[in-house]
Amino acid sequence: MIFSKTVYASLLVSAVAILSSSPSAEAHSWAACVNWKFNNKNKEDWSDKGGKCLGYARRYPYRHAFYSLDSESPSRHYQQPKNGPACSDMKHGVDGDVGSDERRANPISNAYNGQYGPMTTTRVGNTLCVRWPAKNHAKDNEDDTVVLINLAKKSGKDPSQKSLDKSNVAKLRYKNCGKGKNSDRLPCGGCFPVPPRAPGIYLLQWRWMLNPGEWYTSCADIEIKK
Repeated sequence: MIFSKTVYASLLVSAVAILSSSPSAEAHSWAACVNWKFNNKNKEDWSDKGGKCLGYARRYPYRHAFYSLDSESPSRHYQQPKNGPACSDMKHGVDGDVGSDERRANPISNAYNGQYGPMTTTRVGNTLCVRWPAKNHAKDNEDDTVVLINLAKKSGKDPSQKSLDKSNVAKLRYKNCGKGKNSDRLPCGGCFPVPPRAPGIYLLQWRWMLNPGEWYTSCADIEIKK
């Protein structure tokens, strides 16, 4: 079909108008930090000025703004398929949300330092605080969904999701966020005590349920010392 210049121009203007009136797309979240330390121990502040990150997820490009990694390729958000791997392998995400590579590295140090953020080191009984971006899902009209923190019971290779489901150590409020006008960039987070574990390196999984049965995960290695 051949359009005249007048008709083509009219169609183009209509398309631009439709795109301009469309609401901005909502992204999905991920764990941006798994060991957030507040500058003031008596004040919970998830903003960049309120603390610093001492430990990250696997292969996390920490030099980027923590809320911007949905625009990178690959993005950080991994929508876990039913019976899918606990951590992103860049292959099995639902609807193209395959996430970035969060498979266990060999040696483990290959997923940290250098171009990536450092690995978390902690002790039993210490408090770990995890931070994530709201990504437009912490508005007043949004449900306050759940974030599960699962910590493997044994040091070594990554366990299955079924096994991790049995080692939940915390349930956090997704909408525990800071204040601000930009609901995409709002920093959110929650804290929990490190449960009893023998010294070793364990898989920590951040698992967020946006809608019933719709899960997103981030994975990190944490070293628990004596």
